[in-house]
Amino acid sequence: MNPLGFGDPLRLGPYRLVGVLGEGGMGKVYLAAGRDGRPAAVKVLRPELAHDQDLARRFVREAHTARAVESPGVARVLGAEVEGGRPWIATEFLSGPTLEEAVARHGPLDEPAVRLLAAALAGTLRDVHAAGLVHRDVKPANIVLTADGPRLIDFGIARPEHGLTLTTTGQIPVTPGYGAPEQVLGRRVTGAADVFSLGAVLVLAASGRRAYDGPHVAAVQYAVVHEQPDLGGLPPALHPLVAPCFRPDPAQRPTPGQIAGAFAPEGTGGRKAREVWRRGPLHEEAKAREAEVRRLTAATVVPGPGDAGVPAPSRRRFLALGAGGGLLLAGGGGTAWWLTGRDRAEPPAAGDAPDAALLEGGRGGVRPKPLWGPLEVAASGPLPTPVVLRDVVVFAARDGGLTALRVVDGSAKWTRPELSPRAGQVAVNEDEFACADASGRLSVRNASTGAESWSVADAGVALLLAATPEGVYFLTSERRLRAVDTAGRRIRWTVESGEDPVGTATPLAAAGPGRLAVSGTGGDLTVLDTADGRVAWRVRGKSSGPLGPAIEGDTLYAGGEALTAFALADGERRWEEKGYGDWGPPALDPEGLTVTGGGLAYRYRKDGSRTELWIVSLTSPYPSRQRPVVQGDWIWVVEGNHTEAGVSALSRSAKDRLWSYERENPGPWAVAAAGNRVFLLSRGRIVAMPTA
Repeated sequence: MNPLGFGDPLRLGPYRLVGVLGEGGMGKVYLAAGRDGRPAAVKVLRPELAHDQDLARRFVREAHTARAVESPGVARVLGAEVEGGRPWIATEFLSGPTLEEAVARHGPLDEPAVRLLAAALAGTLRDVHAAGLVHRDVKPANIVLTADGPRLIDFGIARPEHGLTLTTTGQIPVTPGYGAPEQVLGRRVTGAADVFSLGAVLVLAASGRRAYDGPHVAAVQYAVVHEQPDLGGLPPALHPLVAPCFRPDPAQRPTPGQIAGAFAPEGTGGRKAREVWRRGPLHEEAKAREAEVRRLTAATVVPGPGDAGVPAPSRRRFLALGAGGGLLLAGGGGTAWWLTGRDRAEPPAAGDAPDAALLEGGRGGVRPKPLWGPLEVAASGPLPTPVVLRDVVVFAARDGGLTALRVVDGSAKWTRPELSPRAGQVAVNEDEFACADASGRLSVRNASTGAESWSVADAGVALLLAATPEGVYFLTSERRLRAVDTAGRRIRWTVESGEDPVGTATPLAAAGPGRLAVSGTGGDLTVLDTADGRVAWRVRGKSSGPLGPAIEGDTLYAGGEALTAFALADGERRWEEKGYGDWGPPALDPEGLTVTGGGLAYRYRKDGSRTELWIVSLTSPYPSRQRPVVQGDWIWVVEGNHTEAGVSALSRSAKDRLWSYERENPGPWAVAAAGNRVFLLSRGRIVAMPTA
């Protein structure tokens, strides 16, 4: 550990900093002491990087991800805050060498220790995966051997040296020799990738050799994808247990639960397992580190603001402590798992939930079994579209306010009764959504916890319309259109609109690069400059009422009297398709555009080359004002408008309608989707359906 420098802070929140555990291009990790003298590890972004919103967002996202894991195999969150624009995260300090250091200094572990290591790490991975996460960077440097057993640290896709976990340009997204083949190839990653990495960890622990090695990174990555691992140094009894972890097909690898059961030695209970880590040179090293750290941090017990008692030590005292002679914290042995969140009781956050399994094909007329639900937990009547972010779906709650259910099983995650269901909710970025309370205060919240990230008290929100990472757009009760800047967290502009935010029909909108498109209740399509709120261009009478536009890149797509693709910047018509009646709102996906009109559903190329996908009569010739939802091979369409009757699943590949959900239900409906799950809300109920 290095002493504090003159550019280092002395205190962050309730923590006094003692010394520098490590640093890299993104930030520093400090040894710190709480007010009670207990040690903590505090990670801080460098001042010159703290203003970078993307880096700060990723810093916070990684931190929130950890809180989802409720496991003794990871470190406990102590607190976090953003002070003076510098985010910091504090966790319990882990005393002990990393597995990488232990093998380098003391040689391979014996077979019983490897078995216990495998069982403990597999149990932790089981907890990680149960929280809907994939660690993605399981390796010896991310495993700390404490006196109570191994602890998994540093949940991140990739991390620079010294335990800092933000990726910079040009960095390899996986650790060579430990990332699974699907990670190396940039394919979809599941928990099976962690199993592959665990196998590589166990090879090093048992043999002192890497499963994959080579003269340079490219050679190692090539070997991971195309060659067999080197298992020659494994004890014969472990070979058949470790080898299945390296199967090329992720689906053929064992689960963490199976690994934990296979490796646990017979008769090894919790007490006996702990004894392995409480004897020998590893234990002695861990205890020596722990004693020295406690001595240093106990010497820095200080009162917080307003506290009485021991005076804060001087700068010179801190430097002397940091430079202490016999300190045993070199090389990252005090590395900790970096988390965030305010130091109060909140639901655990999470990363992205694992995608639901796809159905094999789909038979016409046969409705699949719901993934979960229906649950009678939603508000009744016309509803704003739910928001699906990370591991939750957010919508208006039955008993008032907003609520979030876990997308995996429909269990309750959080409820915020103070939030306005009428104002709605819109995604701001991949972690946060915007909402409002009854007073009109704009609130931007973490979707997974419901915790408030920031707010604007005098915003006057009556109805949220759209949001991007740069701005949030909404109507006020005075029928004004207003924008709030997300970077400055202040009102950017306000313009007159004349739109009613609480009528039976309210405007619909979409935001894109430099433009906000609003489809008003009178059918006009108005596109404003997001910088100042001035009208960039307008199409009068585009539809008979509000109809949600769609934006992709520099093109805006809108239904109504014609299906039209406009240049987003100036409204130039790039192509247009007339129909036998009004067109509904278009839905975009990477392969094309889906829209209903004249009692039929159509599939288009985005350049306007129509591909007739379905010739099927819907229950009404009127297009639904609900946008189709594309998920997997299926496209979900609310049938009709004035005479809505259920939600139908249409197959893109089979070019046919397969089945309808609640055909007898005239709605109104709200539909949202993500991760191979489709969420249908109607009559106070929500159900999650699979796709193919």
